[in-house]
Amino acid sequence: MQSGSKHAHSSPLRAAIIGAGPSGFYAAGQLLAVQEPCFSVDLYDRLPTPYGLVRSGVAPDHPKIKSVTRAYDKTSRHERFRFFGHVELGREISREHLLAHYHVVCYTIGTSIDRRLGIPGEELRGSHAATEFVAWYNGHPDYSGLEVDLQARQVVVVGAGNVALDVARMLALAPSELAVTDTADRAIEVLSSSGIEDITILARRGPLQAAFTNPELLEMGELERGDVEVIDGELDELSAIALEQADKTRRRNVEILREYAARPNTGKPITVRFRFLASPVELLGDSGGHVRAVRIERNAIVARDDGALAARGTGNFEEIPAQLVFRSIGYTGQPVADIPFDERRGLISNEGGRVTDVDGTHQVGEYVSGWIKRGPSGVIGTNKKDSQDTVDKILADAAAGRLNHPVSDDVETMLATHAPHAVTWEGWQAIDAVETAAGEASVPGRPRVKLTEWDALREAARSVLTNPPRR
Repeated sequence: MQSGSKHAHSSPLRAAIIGAGPSGFYAAGQLLAVQEPCFSVDLYDRLPTPYGLVRSGVAPDHPKIKSVTRAYDKTSRHERFRFFGHVELGREISREHLLAHYHVVCYTIGTSIDRRLGIPGEELRGSHAATEFVAWYNGHPDYSGLEVDLQARQVVVVGAGNVALDVARMLALAPSELAVTDTADRAIEVLSSSGIEDITILARRGPLQAAFTNPELLEMGELERGDVEVIDGELDELSAIALEQADKTRRRNVEILREYAARPNTGKPITVRFRFLASPVELLGDSGGHVRAVRIERNAIVARDDGALAARGTGNFEEIPAQLVFRSIGYTGQPVADIPFDERRGLISNEGGRVTDVDGTHQVGEYVSGWIKRGPSGVIGTNKKDSQDTVDKILADAAAGRLNHPVSDDVETMLATHAPHAVTWEGWQAIDAVETAAGEASVPGRPRVKLTEWDALREAARSVLTNPPRR
């Protein structure tokens, strides 16, 4: 079916979006808002639950950020929208299945793999990826069995972004602060009985170069159980000059950290320490194969040939005692279902949102949006413009008759054959009802008690796990 034909005006063009996080929902809403040509949208996700990192990545004590799902719920009510959860691309359905049934396939699968430190000792017990820890306390079913020993007294979190702050803050929250959140029950139990006394946030560059947002950084100074300290927080000469040209967020970060550095210790049970200009070079273990310390190299800020400021090791080393280490130095994507992939950048190969092969040729009908398109940067709202840019490419290709030509419109049979367990939006609503009812029966004000096991999620959705409804 050609997008420019008269027939296309009477029958919607079919779009499949793979990944039900913010990028997927923004792209869905934007396509559904187009009057000519008209689109129907099927939104797929590997999980039985929608919302991506809004559900499994945003810190549980940030409910206001999670309220963005109300806009996504509005999209879900559109008559030409369907959700199919618990359907994994490359497992139940293939790239070929999608292209056989849809005019447009848009990948919004995110970048879910953590970047490794690449230093000796990283495999020691007590060394974790922040991504795993965040998924665990957020109730992601893949990580319900993760074992995190929080009887450690000293913790090092490597990274200078908001995820590092989230990890540090979650470790420092009081049991009363955790109890009213949608933190997974098992995680609340472990976090509440923690023996942690000392948390070091380790940043290889200085305060000016940190990627914190102001609200997240300010929260660290309001912890019920935690004092804050700052080590090596004074700006070096080059950063002091750069401060004058820095954006408002970075200038404010420097102000906040200077205020923290001037604070007296008030004797709270936990100390959260910002340690700048230091890189981990080795995790040191005890005789039992468990982390006992982090060996760091002190850094200095230098100017690169292009004028950018970078950290360079000074050759001065020391050890920071730590029985628990979390790395939070970024994310990367992984190849899936034979879609062209840029290994160097860790992204789906694309040009402005159009999926391309190795020689830059657009793969007709295939598009990409979000972190897997541009890299893991920005806040949730950043994905709205990013998705619109991709949708604009789709509309341009539709006008030029350059969309995919599917051979079948029988999506229902494809799913019944390859993914009979697919969870519809009604299935998600059944899960949601179970979780919110459990929240109401738990602690006053608690939004939900998440189902964290695959079997429990499937069981909750099962009452509506029937053949997908026809439009």
